[in-house]
Amino acid sequence: MTTFALIGAGPGLGLAAARSFGKAGHTVALLARDRVHLDDLVAALDGDGIKARGYTADVLDADALTDALHAAAEDLGPIEILQYSPVPRADFMKPVLETTAADLDAPLAFSVKAPATCVNTVLPGMRTLGRGSLLFVNGGSAVRPKGTVAGTSIAFAGESAYAQILHTALAPENIHVAQLIVPGAISPDSATCSPEKLAELLYTLHTDRDGFRHYAEPMSDPQDGTP
Repeated sequence: MTTFALIGAGPGLGLAAARSFGKAGHTVALLARDRVHLDDLVAALDGDGIKARGYTADVLDADALTDALHAAAEDLGPIEILQYSPVPRADFMKPVLETTAADLDAPLAFSVKAPATCVNTVLPGMRTLGRGSLLFVNGGSAVRPKGTVAGTSIAFAGESAYAQILHTALAPENIHVAQLIVPGAISPDSATCSPEKLAELLYTLHTDRDGFRHYAEPMSDPQDGTP
């Protein structure tokens, strides 16, 4: 049995994705900062018959993140799928003319350095398995930068570049890297962006292994012109 590791576990998309991968037969490792919050999510998954454990880690703490992923692999089995989808902090979203160099430190650590820490931690295990999936979830500012949310736009662009480079580099090793762009709000009432619909799409990205960038709903990409 292999493990689905979720970075940024929450009661919306995170729980839905954990259910999707758990019902497919994977054990589930949930990583977030709040232990009580994690215990509630584990209890919900346990009620669905899904084996899950929670691990406390702040994505801005590389050592804690690494330790949590190692512990998850040891406790639950090798990590085959990693989903990186923590919600950015509100203070990352200053207007561009109010954003200083120091203001970019945390967003870049959150969206570039932390993903690199996660990938480098789980990659040896995926190579041993001979397969794996790295799934990155971003908002629309990753492909259409917004001056009102400069820190997130800049950091998401860096995460996108990192993930796309990984997609090319790891494909020969049967490790699939994909990015899901969610242009708008995640809402239970949305036909395309409900937690359950997005979770289904993420599972399909893992199983179909087709291409790098995918959209939850149509959105033109000024970088490559694709919908």
